[in-house]
Amino acid sequence: MLTKRIIPCLDVKDGQTVKGVNFVNLKFAGDPVELAKKYSSQGADELVFLDITATNEKRKTIVELVDKVAKNVFIPFTVGGGINSIDDIRAILIAGADKVSINSSAYKNPQLISDCANYFGSQCIVVAIDAKYVDNDYYVFINAGKVNTGVKLIDWAKKVEALGAGEILLTSMDFDGTQKGFDIKMCNLVSNSVSIPTIASGGAGPDYRHFVEVFEKTSVDAALAASIFHYDTLPIPKLKESLLKSDILTRCV
Repeated sequence: MLTKRIIPCLDVKDGQTVKGVNFVNLKFAGDPVELAKKYSSQGADELVFLDITATNEKRKTIVELVDKVAKNVFIPFTVGGGINSIDDIRAILIAGADKVSINSSAYKNPQLISDCANYFGSQCIVVAIDAKYVDNDYYVFINAGKVNTGVKLIDWAKKVEALGAGEILLTSMDFDGTQKGFDIKMCNLVSNSVSIPTIASGGAGPDYRHFVEVFEKTSVDAALAASIFHYDTLPIPKLKESLLKSDILTRCV
């Protein structure tokens, strides 16, 4: 049986971990280095570290912070935010990340996906897609969810796979921070249309059944969450124990 992954996400603004609802109303959630250490020790399968304001504020991901986080974890680690070039990716990987996540820059310059996949290998390149249900379909948003591209989600997902992305980090803007469960319809739409791994993001609540549902009802390879882990409303060890009882295996137990 293929194992699934549980991935805590650290959204970072001004060097601190934050969390909001529907991409707004951000609140402080803890020190990213300390949270990363906790998740690594608790058995998280991977980590995602996103500098959520890097693109809009025209600045680079804080490489120094990435370096500190990477030195304290011993599991695969993805970094995103303000990454626009091969040089940016090289700096992030040298700082200790295993993979990089590109979002707005990938949409604005699709060739970046191919160039980076060819240079570093597809396994290093995660394309993050933020999508929202508008006018009876899912559309891709960029710039931290502020700009509707007018491009349909399924078209963009297929394109990033064709360009060489190794993985898709799929976030439902409608479900983000609501803690009502994952967007099953959106997850199915993408995971059934591409052959590369899909990470489900947005909507996880303190109910382990949200994770059981997304793994049983869709083909996603991983589920990502933030606040329920940050505030210990559903600790990773408890979640993994519940998944195991539901016959869902994860990488790190």
